[in-house]
Amino acid sequence: MIQASDVTLRIGKRALFEDVNIKFTEGNCYGLIGANGAGKSTFLKILSGQIEPSKGDIIITPGQRLSFLQQDHFKYDAFDVLNTVIMGNQRLYDIMKEKDAIYAKEDFSEEDGIKASELEAEFATLNGWEAESDAATLLNGLGIDTDLHYKMMSELNGAQKVKVLLAQALFGNPDILLLDEPTNHLDLEAIRWLEEFLINFENTVIVVSHDRYFLNKVCTHIADIDYAKIQLYAGNYDFWYESSQLMVKQMKEANKKKEDKIKELQDFIQRFSANASKSKQATSRKRALEKIELDEIRPSSRKYPYIDFRPSREIGNEVLTVKNLSKTIDGVKVLDNLSFIITHDDKVALVGGNSLASTTLFKILSGEMEPDSGEYKWGITTTQAYFPKDNTKDFDSEDIIVDWLMPYSPEKDVTYVRGFLGRMLFAGEEGIKKVKVLSGGERVRVMLSKMMIMGANVLLMDEPTNHLDMESITALNNGLMKFSGVVMFTSQDHQFIQTIANRIMEITPNGLIDKITTYDEYLDSDEMARKRQVLNINTEED
Repeated sequence: MIQASDVTLRIGKRALFEDVNIKFTEGNCYGLIGANGAGKSTFLKILSGQIEPSKGDIIITPGQRLSFLQQDHFKYDAFDVLNTVIMGNQRLYDIMKEKDAIYAKEDFSEEDGIKASELEAEFATLNGWEAESDAATLLNGLGIDTDLHYKMMSELNGAQKVKVLLAQALFGNPDILLLDEPTNHLDLEAIRWLEEFLINFENTVIVVSHDRYFLNKVCTHIADIDYAKIQLYAGNYDFWYESSQLMVKQMKEANKKKEDKIKELQDFIQRFSANASKSKQATSRKRALEKIELDEIRPSSRKYPYIDFRPSREIGNEVLTVKNLSKTIDGVKVLDNLSFIITHDDKVALVGGNSLASTTLFKILSGEMEPDSGEYKWGITTTQAYFPKDNTKDFDSEDIIVDWLMPYSPEKDVTYVRGFLGRMLFAGEEGIKKVKVLSGGERVRVMLSKMMIMGANVLLMDEPTNHLDMESITALNNGLMKFSGVVMFTSQDHQFIQTIANRIMEITPNGLIDKITTYDEYLDSDEMARKRQVLNINTEED
């Protein structure tokens, strides 16, 4: 059990949290949600002891071990992968190192023997003999192959480091597990594995995530941060959303009845207060009126952008033809004789772990990269807008947002452009920020503004949900569901794919899998069953 008691955190004059009281108990998984800036990550840091609250206490059941997902991807570069995972249980790792140091002594004394015996007993209690195999199981489950287990962390790429640090947090069956955006940079197979791990995890989990499907799958409760308070709800994310909307509706209906009653009493008082025969009744009505209190309905502090892609022209039947497209990057054949045809009704999700192939395909189709061989042809009625995974070079500019967007607008009018920015929550002075100082989420919203202004009827989107908060993801999700044109996109958001795509593609070493189907149906298909079987066989062989 971990509990916050009267926790307050002030940053300057602003109270990020004010007298928060909440208890997280064993056997439950809590999804911590809230608008951008509400303090989700900060609250996890308070719980883990990384940040001291201005007032109040964090209470943990004596003897329980807390583990959290590290965010510094370079912290363990001097260690090998397996030892980095075992460090998730710091006491166990310290015992291992201390034992090794004692046994390495040339002048091994009786005192050393007694100390080693004590350490061996504690080592066994902490399941030390299974430590390496347990760590390896976690790594394999997350997709870190056995041949990487003894490499240095500095040799791994960013996505691999994220998986190792996640395995570290999960290692050793911690009593309390804090996870801040654990699905970021994970491929879909690793996310599915993590979902199953957390569903079967018997201790306390508190997780921050923008992945709605993930929260629905693993959470037993939702802890909602709003107005410097945290309100606890039983159920998963969808249950919280529906129940919170219902609560507001019920409060509004109750207030409407009270308002009607107030009006009735006011009318009575006004009509009869001067009438002596009715004066007693008028007085009693006045007293009743004074007792009526309208429930305070505070609108959520969450802000949803308005995302609406409206094509400037209707798309024809011929959209895109790709024939025998090949591309080699750094000696690796990323695309190999890729061929397909896109029609005017298609909303295509490119899925699977080969993100380099998807990104390369998007770059070629958008004209940013030339193929080594093969060809592609856009239909004459098509206009394309491209959302790159890495937008760093796009924002290497001294322009303010309005000026940056102006070249993409058919109307060279500041007010017209500001209208799109307002929809994307860049109101007033926000619109004159320099683009080079924007945060990751702000950059994404500017890129989406650009795509809306362009009025394209084909959207190429490479991981558009990265860096977005839950509200923006929901708005983008709804916008693409309504979009009348063609979409080709990648995403690690399960619900995003399931609700938008009607066609699934996966670029594999054995060729292109191309199915007219929903994402859930694809995951349950024979192709995916065979892929999982091969993965399991490889893991067992390792």
